[in-house]
Amino acid sequence: MAPEPRIVHADEWLAVIEKPPGLVVHAAPGHRGPTLVDLLGDLLAGGEDPRRPGIVHRLDKDTSGLMVVARDDEAHRRLGSLIKARQVRRSYLALVEGHPRSRTGTIDAPLGRDYRAPERRAVGGRAPRAARTHFRVLELLPEDALVEASLETGRTHQVRAHFAAIGHPVAGDPRYGHAGRHGLGRQFLHSAELGFRHPFTDQELEFESALAGDLADALARAREA
Repeated sequence: MAPEPRIVHADEWLAVIEKPPGLVVHAAPGHRGPTLVDLLGDLLAGGEDPRRPGIVHRLDKDTSGLMVVARDDEAHRRLGSLIKARQVRRSYLALVEGHPRSRTGTIDAPLGRDYRAPERRAVGGRAPRAARTHFRVLELLPEDALVEASLETGRTHQVRAHFAAIGHPVAGDPRYGHAGRHGLGRQFLHSAELGFRHPFTDQELEFESALAGDLADALARAREA
């Protein structure tokens, strides 16, 4: 049975949901099984792609946490404009291997498809697009660091590829780092904060999501390493 998303906020124009790990956002070649779009059903609407109604940004299958989705075409257009204008604040919690050299920083490196593995993204890969990730180290652990990563752009695998590029892959990441670290069954990446001004009411909205249980357990083990 597919894990169920949780609706955090919903009105007539949009909804904010918590996506569980292990759930693909929308159908893609080679994927079988329910998707977030399937499970949310009539809650979603808007956009030109019938495979991804209401979807204005994505989370990777095994990344958990907050997303905003649209409920009609105009909401989809306005939310897309907010994201394009970098007026949606998206903050992630990530456990990364090793200790970054600075406590704060910006990874400003274009990402494209990896020439050797097209399912990956790499700095300077095929058809690179601008990508910027700001980070702040929250806690230094014996072998890892807990960081807050904020997206200025929203490229596929951005946080994962950027931290791997600077030598600090996300813990547990089977594609960019080392699977199984601290008992993890996925990458330690969680969309923890989401904020934006409502595109219809102009109300300032802020949402927070606590770490999922498997990530909290892994963090406890990392602290004791």
